Amino acid sequence: MNGVVGGFAALVAVIAVGWVVGRAGTLGAGAARVLSRLSYFVATPALLLLTLAKAEPAVLLSAALVATAGSAVLSALLYAALARWRWRLSPAQLAVGGLASSYVNAGNLGVPISVYVLGDASFVAPVLLFQVLVMAPVGLAVLAGSQTAADALPRWRLLTQPLRTPVVVGCGLGVLVAATGVDLPSLVLEPVELVAALAVPAALLAYGMSLHGAPRPASADAAPRVWLAVALKTLAQPALAYTLGRWAAGLSGVALLAVTVTSALPTAQNVFVYASSYDRATELARDVVLLTTVLSVPVLVGIAVLLA
Repeated sequence: MNGVVGGFAALVAVIAVGWVVGRAGTLGAGAARVLSRLSYFVATPALLLLTLAKAEPAVLLSAALVATAGSAVLSALLYAALARWRWRLSPAQLAVGGLASSYVNAGNLGVPISVYVLGDASFVAPVLLFQVLVMAPVGLAVLAGSQTAADALPRWRLLTQPLRTPVVVGCGLGVLVAATGVDLPSLVLEPVELVAALAVPAALLAYGMSLHGAPRPASADAAPRVWLAVALKTLAQPALAYTLGRWAAGLSGVALLAVTVTSALPTAQNVFVYASSYDRATELARDVVLLTTVLSVPVLVGIAVLLA
């Protein structure tokens, strides 16, 4: 259980620093948005490049992907279908809500929890790769397309939008390095590592700063949409992962525990960064990240106790 507690403690500590900085006004108005854009446009692509350059692309074909990817896609589609039917939301709002309902914190919390709870960091690789190679490009394409009316955009811009988003470029370069087996020279690697080191702290600080002066989570008119995303992310996604892992992929033991635990991780701060970068459903993303981070602790502990 030390991995769960330690991972969350580090996360909360940096967010708290961001809240203090925001309350003190040290960085001035608009600093949270600047940090979010710095993380999204500059640091996160560098981090993804380094992460995927060291990964095995073949892990995408593992049996665990049936559970992790299947549960994520089903959770996102459930949110999109229910929210569209009940509230008639726009595609951009549905994209943010779908990501908030399914995009797990595989980087900040997934790695330490995989190491300390599961004993192997590689368990988080399938969901990490699927998210950055499939889910993020699709969601970002919808968000980017929402900035201008679809009928006013050239078709080629809509079709190539995923290829022109920063995180997808970083992912593509990382996969290319991994597939070719190229060893990046230190002259290239060291500055990329320095920039990549900004990604997580910048995103967490920006998130903490956004909490200062914000209303109580799920207290506005969007509360039903927030709680729908929280319920799908905290309860439905790990349940779907367990079901798919056990009966569709034939997993058992540690492998089944791994896909269930990784699917129960809270919503990643990346969703808030994506939403704020395009100024779409930012409050929903912020509230879902906060609530799932709190509520996932007992869920993760319960899964570890029941399935370990």
